[in-house]
Amino acid sequence: MINEKRLLDEFLEFVKIRCSTRQERKIADIVTRRLIELGCTVQEDDTAKKINGDTGNLVAYLKGNVKAPVLMLTAHLDCVEPCENVRPQVTDGIIRSDGSTILGADDKAGVAGILEVLRVLKEDNVPHGDLQIVFTVAEEGGVNGSKNMDKSLLKAELGYTLDTHGAPGKIVVKAPGQNKIFVKVKGKAAHAGIAPEKGNNAIIAAAKMLTKIPQGRVDEESTCNVGVIRGGRATNIVAEMVEIDCEARSRNKAKMEILTDKICHVFEQGGIETGTQVEVKVKKSYDPYEIAEDSAVVQLAAQAARKMDLTVSIEESGGGSDANFFNSYGIPCAVLGVGMANGHTVDEFIKEEDLYNAARLTLQIVKEAVVKAN
Repeated sequence: MINEKRLLDEFLEFVKIRCSTRQERKIADIVTRRLIELGCTVQEDDTAKKINGDTGNLVAYLKGNVKAPVLMLTAHLDCVEPCENVRPQVTDGIIRSDGSTILGADDKAGVAGILEVLRVLKEDNVPHGDLQIVFTVAEEGGVNGSKNMDKSLLKAELGYTLDTHGAPGKIVVKAPGQNKIFVKVKGKAAHAGIAPEKGNNAIIAAAKMLTKIPQGRVDEESTCNVGVIRGGRATNIVAEMVEIDCEARSRNKAKMEILTDKICHVFEQGGIETGTQVEVKVKKSYDPYEIAEDSAVVQLAAQAARKMDLTVSIEESGGGSDANFFNSYGIPCAVLGVGMANGHTVDEFIKEEDLYNAARLTLQIVKEAVVKAN
């Protein structure tokens, strides 16, 4: 049986630990020790070197005591900023920060929930098949941990990533891919007061281009966004350089590529029209994925949720996750709702009930896998 107090205490402990992307060493060391205490063998891959981080992905294995499909349970160790000096508050069944930082339920709810499941399996001698636990790094900002992980370490047949908003019972079966577009617009510097006509303002040129690219929700499965603009040196200098970071997403890969090409064309044509030099580079973050609703990985989770009297909601998502790469590696992997809300903001929160039910559902999935196999 899930121990609510223990789970809550561990969750509150974890969110207080600073775990910036590519700086997950402290939380990884703690989690590694606990995995070993619970009987897992643990390996850390070489992803840290590939992404200039201080920690690799943790890949643990727990031998089963009965025959069942090998399940993979995953969550990520890092958080978005600001994640230092988090002071969690628990009031009326709601867990929040003090408003000066994020909370970190994204994704410490998943990490703590998985560890609690492993404890219950051990304490109650619950029948279970082999389990693979994967705690990734650098999920935020491009799912770079799973993208660069050692795929040869993965042995699972079905996978579940505990990492999305929505109450337990939500099962994400389709999510977008993402292309990042990096643009440099180079104009000509000049003294803004003495000879502005000798310059060519890159900021103004870039602004004209930005009015022509797709923005926001393009259709029901595609979005575009301009996220970062850097440029200019001083008000008395006609701006010579602007850098723009954009993205295109879609659950339809062909649409994603069309959107990307359109954005690139707008900037390239804009360079000709404004007399500026434009450099455009595209970096693929990840491809979309789709899992059939009648697939084994979805039906197993749905059956577990129904046994718990949870409302089953099979959905499509607008965000990517480690599941994008796990699916591309050949492991059918669904994303499970753990109750996090207002993620990536200082207003983030999670209900205690959802924290506990996410762990209960994960435990029930492990049990259902045994029932199905026998």
